[in-house]
Amino acid sequence: MTTALNSCLFLIIFSLVGIGRVEGSAVTFSASGANAAGIQTTVDAYRTALGTLNANVVGSFGSGRREINWDGVPDALSAPNLLPANFFNVNSPRGVLFSTAGTGFEVSANAPGPIRFDNINPTYSAAFQTFSAQRLFTPIGSNVMDVTFFVPGSATVASTSAFGAVFSDVDLANSTSLQFFDLNNNSLGTFFAQAANNGLSFLGVQFNAGEKVSRVRITSGNAALGANDGTIDAVVMDDFIYAEPVGVPEPLSLLTLIIGGLSLALICRRSALGRFPVLTIVNRQ
Repeated sequence: MTTALNSCLFLIIFSLVGIGRVEGSAVTFSASGANAAGIQTTVDAYRTALGTLNANVVGSFGSGRREINWDGVPDALSAPNLLPANFFNVNSPRGVLFSTAGTGFEVSANAPGPIRFDNINPTYSAAFQTFSAQRLFTPIGSNVMDVTFFVPGSATVASTSAFGAVFSDVDLANSTSLQFFDLNNNSLGTFFAQAANNGLSFLGVQFNAGEKVSRVRITSGNAALGANDGTIDAVVMDDFIYAEPVGVPEPLSLLTLIIGGLSLALICRRSALGRFPVLTIVNRQ
């Protein structure tokens, strides 16, 4: 088999299989401290790495970052009421949709209401503190939730390259984590937050080799909020910080790939028989 034919067959296989994901090392930003000052430097470094803070408007800026700090949520949608799962894609467009196996999501109330989830357990306001005063966030009925990305204000699937969150009162080193998934629902890795008993922890992950994150699974503590029997590591969240969600191009259809592969096969056959010139790219300095 000629060299030209070998090269062409490689091109055919490459076109039908597609480009494999390039593995790259994720950059992790992690810190814990007794209060907001203890994690501020790491949070600021993460923000700088992601770029400019974008406005909460419809559409993607293509770069920069978005943030959610919960403090602008209307009283009518805070504790003891549930926060709509699509609030930060519809009401305040930031390109995220929440989901959980629990019963919903709750943002803690402002004073003089049941602050820091005292409506769930009267001891929580003493256990939890905020990074950005004065509201916190949690799933209800579960300690696991997913964040899925869309072009802000639309139903167009999007991806991001980075996501981070502030956690309040992580007692156990391996109880709280972020797990990242690509567009094909393959795991890109699980990362754990540092413990900070009655303090704050920050965990942010940035992928730098072209990985496209479509979903992040957040595990906060080892149990849902509720009655505390002394063995539960109850954890809630404050600020979410993530790279700007960018729309995902429509994938090539199988028919398109087949037609392209057959076209390459014809070119290869003609080239191997000397009936068709082989394209040569010359790099001229």
